[in-house]
Amino acid sequence: MRKNVVFRRPEGGDIMKKSEKVISRTGALLEISEAEVSDIDLLMSWRMEALGHVFEMPMGKEIDEIYESNRIYYLSAIEAHTHIACFTSMDNEIIGCGGVCLQEEMPSPDNLSGRNAYIMNIYTREQCRGIGVGGSTVSWLIERAKAEQSVKIYLETSPVGRKLYQKMGFKPMVDYLKL
Repeated sequence: MRKNVVFRRPEGGDIMKKSEKVISRTGALLEISEAEVSDIDLLMSWRMEALGHVFEMPMGKEIDEIYESNRIYYLSAIEAHTHIACFTSMDNEIIGCGGVCLQEEMPSPDNLSGRNAYIMNIYTREQCRGIGVGGSTVSWLIERAKAEQSVKIYLETSPVGRKLYQKMGFKPMVDYLKL
């Protein structure tokens, strides 16, 4: 994956945003941009779209609560730099997204710093799957997590993403339980 760091000026904006041009495993030219708090409406649109493809979403008041809880989370976590979200574009159109939660746990022999990361919300629009968008997005997020000194990097997967993540080196975690 070749990278070229560029700065772009959002339409109508005067703040330069950092983005990287990457070439996916299939040769697709992609641009991955870190989301900012000012991108909240776009973040929420993509988050709700991604959730709709993973979960059977409720209607009415419950969906409003999910929306507002996610909105509050993004505003707080991006500002505190405990969550890094990104958009992946091709030909100036966003076609995917992802995020990584930066966390701390008690230091241990396999993670002396206690820093870890949880990759989440990896989503590529169906018509753009199979060209390396998901893998490029995950690689970008892994680089960000490592730059933040995260030693352990986790993710949950759907059956659709399992093969990709295993090819990238992720291993099943057999000693974990969920309540």
